[in-house]
Amino acid sequence: AAAALRLAGALEERVAAVYADLVRAASGQRRADAAAALRETAVRAVRWGGDGVAFPGLAERSNSAKESGKERPASPSPQD
Repeated sequence: AAAALRLAGALEERVAAVYADLVRAASGQRRADAAAALRETAVRAVRWGGDGVAFPGLAERSNSAKESGKERPASPSPQD
């Protein structure tokens, strides 16, 4: 059961990273919707036992991700 809780928290944290990328790339209502989804997934991650972070979705750029070797390269900036 504990492993399942950790997995659920980790999945929510990964989904948060995707929503964070969308917040950065989108504008208007799509950006607002992505920000709301990011907030909701961050709350769910904590409820599942994940770590709360100051900037949800950016955990892969934190020191703990760098130390564990799980750092993900930043997404490319959208072209205008």
